[in-house]
Amino acid sequence: MEKKYKILLVEDDSTLAYIVADALGREGFEVSCASDGEAGLEAVDVFRPDVVIADVMMPRMSGFEMVRRIRAVDPVLPVLFLTARTSVDDLVKGFDSGGNDYLRKPFQIVELVVRVKALLNRVGTFQPADEIIEVSGCRLDVVRQKLTLNGTDQSLSHIETSILCLLFARPNQVVDAETIMMNVWHNDDFGNYNRLHGFIHKLRKYLARSALDIVNVRSVGYRLVVTKSAE
Repeated sequence: MEKKYKILLVEDDSTLAYIVADALGREGFEVSCASDGEAGLEAVDVFRPDVVIADVMMPRMSGFEMVRRIRAVDPVLPVLFLTARTSVDDLVKGFDSGGNDYLRKPFQIVELVVRVKALLNRVGTFQPADEIIEVSGCRLDVVRQKLTLNGTDQSLSHIETSILCLLFARPNQVVDAETIMMNVWHNDDFGNYNRLHGFIHKLRKYLARSALDIVNVRSVGYRLVVTKSAE
């Protein structure tokens, strides 16, 4: 029997929520709705969705804050943001809070369905075998999104954690850029390539106090290597 995937829709506009839930139900999904971020957090624990669709601007708790809290306990649950915002900074903030994809309002229901199915198709592309990964004295706590090196803790964003997961799981191996982008953003377009390069630059700064570095393998991807003794 084919699995019936569960979608949690967190949307304060009751009319839009009804339309979207009805359309997803017709596609064979089991849908549960919440009207704000706080209710959404509770629904994640009770409903155990396979995908979360969340509005950004909501009463009591924004979609960004809700997803940050979800990421504190679940680093891999796919999240699609619905947003009326159009600025690049707002979109980057959405990704950095833990979103996997976004859809601007107003949108076509058929596009929403396509995006949800794409997220489900990529679920499990990479999930770390362990919640804590340690390489050359550097400790990555995947669930708490924390990097510990030389006894000092560095808090990470969801995207930073996702990138380091891939590299820490394959030390001294080349991880191609496409694999990283598809796992983090589910899209390997040129804009995400530039964004990835920026995150790699930031992660190198974090690792500067350790025995690790991230090496750029030109036209291929990145490799986590031991280059020196930790300071």
